[in-house]
Amino acid sequence: MNPTLNEPLAWSDSMALGHARIDDEHQHLVALIARLQQAADDELPAALRALSDEAMAHFAAEDDLMTATAFPPRDCHIKEHDAVLATLRGVAGRLARGEHEVARRLSAELAAWFPAHVQHLDSALSHWLCKLRHGARPVVLHLGDDRRRAGPDRRDAVAT
Repeated sequence: MNPTLNEPLAWSDSMALGHARIDDEHQHLVALIARLQQAADDELPAALRALSDEAMAHFAAEDDLMTATAFPPRDCHIKEHDAVLATLRGVAGRLARGEHEVARRLSAELAAWFPAHVQHLDSALSHWLCKLRHGARPVVLHLGDDRRRAGPDRRDAVAT
């Protein structure tokens, strides 16, 4: 996934992790990133503030889950959250000085970063949480885009 400024980030089944609360929060973050990508100059501060507030709450909840469950790579994951929050704060300061382009670049970077973060770091966390609770990995059915990619020789990859 390589979104551009003209292509706002959209939720995709490939981002689903099988952890309802985290998936719901991620869907909301995706919508807020897309809002930032599409915001007019005068809407940028409010869009960035809404995204920052949601990111702060979501990252704090994930950080608490990782700490409470002794998730092994939590330090790296938490540091990435901290770096994103620091960047959001820095861009907010520059935006307050009228630097709209920096917020636009941030929105494009977040749209590229977020799916990878979900699919790698958050996916590992979801697996960890499911293993602790149920003794197994989460099962996530990806029916949306997978139907088009399955083709006649991959019918077994799609539940019908």
